Amino acid sequence: MNKNELHGGARYLGGKVEKAVGDAVNSREWQVDGVVDQVAGGAENLYGRARSVAEDAVDAAPGFVDAAKERLRDAGDAGDAVSDAASRAGDRAHDVADRAAERAKDVADRAGDAASHGAARVNATVSHSPAIWALGAAVGGYLLGWLIHGERA
Repeated sequence: MNKNELHGGARYLGGKVEKAVGDAVNSREWQVDGVVDQVAGGAENLYGRARSVAEDAVDAAPGFVDAAKERLRDAGDAGDAVSDAASRAGDRAHDVADRAAERAKDVADRAGDAASHGAARVNATVSHSPAIWALGAAVGGYLLGWLIHGERA
């Protein structure tokens, strides 16, 4: 507690007494003076409190600075560890992506071979059977006519 807090509290209390006396004797001047002293005392008390808090913060600042430095140093160490882990994860992801690309290429090659083989089988079957050609042409013509003239709801 500093002198502003103490003086402000005393002035506030004196203002309360002065207002009470003014109320008792019905003196407007004493009532107004009491309220003015209350407001001024409250303001000075509040200023004293703020000053005490600021002084406490200044006194505690060196400890906070040391703690902040230590946390920053710890964060730097943690940052290095995170950086190393991220680098290892990136390398691992690169390896996995390379292997996945190789497997995808193999699968695509096999799918292409299977499609070529299937197309060759279909061509061989269709070329030996003209009825399938006729059926395919009829279905294709029906679908084309439906697309052009068919009713669509």
